[in-house]
Amino acid sequence: MIELYTAATPNGWKVSIMLEEIGIDYQVFPINFSDSQQKSPEFLKMNPNGRIPVIKDTDTDMVIFESGAILQYLAEKTGQFMPENTKEKYDVIQWLMFQMGGVGPMMGQANVFFRYFPEKIPAAIDRYQSEVKRLFSVLDTQLVNQQYLAGDYSIADIANWSWVHTAHWSGVELSEFKNLNDWVARIAERKAVQKGINIPEKPDEAAIKKAGQKII
Repeated sequence: MIELYTAATPNGWKVSIMLEEIGIDYQVFPINFSDSQQKSPEFLKMNPNGRIPVIKDTDTDMVIFESGAILQYLAEKTGQFMPENTKEKYDVIQWLMFQMGGVGPMMGQANVFFRYFPEKIPAAIDRYQSEVKRLFSVLDTQLVNQQYLAGDYSIADIANWSWVHTAHWSGVELSEFKNLNDWVARIAERKAVQKGINIPEKPDEAAIKKAGQKII
């Protein structure tokens, strides 16, 4: 059994989608940002950085934070969505790291300055939206001759999709990236994805704005 401590954010969706894809039993513990539950002593024992998601594997008593590490753990635990062959495995991992080190942070900053920051700073908005577009162009090029980022559908697709499909929230138009747009639509048709992005229940837009920069 996997215990999932999460919220309705791109990083949270990565893990709930993965859990739906691999089909193992899990229990959801929603974390309320407005009450700063992610900063509680109990939560900080699991993740000293005070961020979601976190999992606890009750079979092994392992507690893991950082969404990319969680995806790798679940892939290795079940033998799904990450190849065993070294080259193919690292094809997946490098695109996972691309999301962790680039797409997520840049979209997160675009979200802050475009949606939440009390003062509109055009230079900051343009800087981060431009970087998001550059990263999207890299993904778009990777998808020219293949349906998924590293050959077969993998944790790299789950991680990147969880952020990329929210491009509108960063103020970026996804339709200008044809291959990427098609990839987003293709993955959105998966039943596990449709279930995973509704775990836990999404807050309404007012709640999201109230939470502001706490939503990560």
